[in-house]
Amino acid sequence: MTKKIGITGGIGSGKSTVCSVFRILGVPVFEADVIAKDLYRTNHTIRIELIRLFGADIYTSDGMINRAKLSAIIFSNDFYLQKINELIHPVVRDEFQLWLKKNNDCSYVIHEAAILFESGLYTMMDYNILVTAPEEQRIERVAARDGISSQMIRERMKRQWPEEKKMDLADKVLVNDNKWLLIPEIIEMNFKLKEYGSIW
Repeated sequence: MTKKIGITGGIGSGKSTVCSVFRILGVPVFEADVIAKDLYRTNHTIRIELIRLFGADIYTSDGMINRAKLSAIIFSNDFYLQKINELIHPVVRDEFQLWLKKNNDCSYVIHEAAILFESGLYTMMDYNILVTAPEEQRIERVAARDGISSQMIRERMKRQWPEEKKMDLADKVLVNDNKWLLIPEIIEMNFKLKEYGSIW
């Protein structure tokens, strides 16, 4: 039976980098956040509800989600953040189940999600991996990637669970601090999962 491995990490932790290594090793990766972004555009029910909640300008003139407005809402209002999550996450779960059926001949698959623990998706996984890095390093990465201020990044970090809380739920923690040899650890984990069905 295909093992389901959840991978998550706070903003700037490098979880996408970790997933890219697994992908190079031939492991299918379900990117929940990418799927969610696509659902904003393609799912009629979600579109209608977002327009009802936030007005027609939540979408741009070409039918794409207005990411600046959505981000401002998500990172400043817990009530609306919860509303959006309640709208999106059940559909993402359904998409994952459909995707899983197409990849059920694999020894294991990766489910990447920024809020794997917060959404409760981790309970669907056989193992959960947390990617972590020092806070200042995470801030530097996001500032370089997104061109936003450190203050804004810290505000976004506050909206996510603290690392300690995630560590309590994680089966394994990968430290992505440019010091620890991350790739050999991923390669070893890949071997163990394929040979023994375990991350240890």
